[in-house]
Amino acid sequence: MRSRSLLHSFDYAVRGIVYALRTQRNMRWHFLASAVVFIGALFFRVSGLELIALVFAVGLVLTAELVNTAVETTVDLAVAGYDPLAAVAKDVAAGAVLITSVTAVAVGYVVFFSRVTLLAQQLLVRGRASDAMVTVIALGLTSVAVLVAKALTQEKGTSFARGGWPSGHTALAFAMASAIGYSTNSAKAMVLAMFIAVLVGQSRVESEAHTIAQTVAGAVLGFLLATAAFQIFWS
Repeated sequence: MRSRSLLHSFDYAVRGIVYALRTQRNMRWHFLASAVVFIGALFFRVSGLELIALVFAVGLVLTAELVNTAVETTVDLAVAGYDPLAAVAKDVAAGAVLITSVTAVAVGYVVFFSRVTLLAQQLLVRGRASDAMVTVIALGLTSVAVLVAKALTQEKGTSFARGGWPSGHTALAFAMASAIGYSTNSAKAMVLAMFIAVLVGQSRVESEAHTIAQTVAGAVLGFLLATAAFQIFWS
């Protein structure tokens, strides 16, 4: 059925984009990456020509992904089972998305690399001078490590907040205790903080949320990650 007006044409186009966003994971990632790119462009105040290059690169990737979705949907509609030519059509469409994505990454590299490098260097310099910054980094690393470990070892249907390897509460407690010792450069402060961290671990064992082994694993993980953070970022 032909479009009755320009407004209807826009409506159909928007519906196609929304469909791709709802059904295609890669399309959602591309939209998220596009948002990050434009936020970065505003943050770094890129030039007009650089912004034009970014707009064309982003538009190219999104268009290729939409065409790829259309090709896949058409092939699935026309072919019930496996067909070599259908596979070729899908592979070629996916190849077009890959080429446009690589092109966009190249444009992003040219536009952002020097700016991001300078920003990272400034953050590292500030981080070395700030105990609070290093402490936040240590706690963040510990939290991520605990979540990853639990995601890999946790049984389905169980809660992340209770049970599993390692004990997250204990890991964060020991990371904080280590950060207190390193930032104050005081052995007494570290020992006192470690004593409190041990009490946290003991409470997890007594409440039967974790085994002794899981608690010890959390303590070692928190201490090692905090030590690594202060070794790398703290002067």
